[in-house]
Amino acid sequence: MQASFEDFKLNKQILDAIAEAGYNKPTEIQQKAITPILAGQDVMGIAQTGTGKTAAFVLPMLMKLKYAQGMDARALILSPTRELAIQIEEHIRIFSSYLDLRTVLLYGGLGPKTQKEQLEKGCDIIVATPGRFLDLYLEGYINTKSLKFLVMDEADKMMDMGFISKIHRILEVVPRKRQNLLFSATMSELVRKIAGDFLAFPTVIEVTEQATPAKTVTQTLYHVPNLKTKINLLQHLFMDDEAFHRVIVFCKTKEVADNVFGFLERKYGEDNVRVIHANKGQNTRINSINAFKSGDIRFLVATDVAARGLDVSNVSHVVNFDVPIVIEDYVHRIGRTGRAFSKGDAITFANPAEEYYLAKIEKLIRQSIPVTEVPEGVFVEKTPYDERQAIAREIDNQKKKDNPDFKGAFHEKKFVIQQKAAAKSGYKSKKTSGKPTGAKKKGKKFKNS
Repeated sequence: MQASFEDFKLNKQILDAIAEAGYNKPTEIQQKAITPILAGQDVMGIAQTGTGKTAAFVLPMLMKLKYAQGMDARALILSPTRELAIQIEEHIRIFSSYLDLRTVLLYGGLGPKTQKEQLEKGCDIIVATPGRFLDLYLEGYINTKSLKFLVMDEADKMMDMGFISKIHRILEVVPRKRQNLLFSATMSELVRKIAGDFLAFPTVIEVTEQATPAKTVTQTLYHVPNLKTKINLLQHLFMDDEAFHRVIVFCKTKEVADNVFGFLERKYGEDNVRVIHANKGQNTRINSINAFKSGDIRFLVATDVAARGLDVSNVSHVVNFDVPIVIEDYVHRIGRTGRAFSKGDAITFANPAEEYYLAKIEKLIRQSIPVTEVPEGVFVEKTPYDERQAIAREIDNQKKKDNPDFKGAFHEKKFVIQQKAAAKSGYKSKKTSGKPTGAKKKGKKFKNS
């Protein structure tokens, strides 16, 4: 086991940048991955989020690239989200502060004019989301002939987001002779498939069991009946402003995120909270993340768009206001706290319809999440009719997923209503099938004759 970054025989410029950035000793993934990458091997790294994966591939890559050379990129790093791409580029900038390497960041959500201009000036490293990279490649702004490195970060998220066809298209246009690095927090079937297409006899590095939350994160679960009670519990917890000093609140949908944001903004003031989701413009999202990083705001409300690539020091708590439906996202969400060697807390609220996903999460992480009773000071609201119906409908759908023959409580209720209606209509027909009906019929017949 390596005890210090100097043991990797990195050059003085990189070691000085590491020291200035405040990194004292390598994490486990860095200890195991840097040496084989420096040796030119293909590497597949499986490690939970927050363990220093980015530095594990950036440091040896910078060491091998050394200095600016030519006009075309020699390394391509693919990221599933803009936020993660920005984060990776930031790491490269920190670690290459004493090198003259040029990095270009490519992602969608804003016009490509500036990105095209940067590419035309020449670059050594491209950090990109797959869609924007392909767009600019097809327009002729990127020449891939000089590529020596191809890195795929957060491969599991890449597959979840449906990038597999774009990845295969990129693999067709990059040189066959190159070094490949793939990093992922979980190992799904799709990740295995892309790894088979992407890596040649890789060195597999697994620093922990797949999808295991970092040991530095303390997990807590509250069973909460409805949305209003979740808000009440949130308010109760946040009364301890010393403990909950920098919090990310994760929500399942944009609507819920906006509702939680509205509540926190009214309660703690607009200077203390921001919200980021897919409907927010790119600049708004970046400004919100930077304000949270710098400590200017106390709360960041987010959908899973921000669950990966958000590297913020000293996040005291992650609150899962909703249980994620994509169960792997649980590991990524709670990995926003307890990063590297720090400690953190992850709190999850679950209503009855979310217990289904909770069971799957516990199976995935191979551990039970400790349950805490809702504190006495929290007012437990009565679940409104519409929400009660939505929860019951969701539970029915979950049972149907596991058992296609299950008809569901709603089906049974509908059947009972139909039976009652049929019985009632039968009673009416009997009641009215006396003389008046017959007389009417006879009269009608007499008239027609």
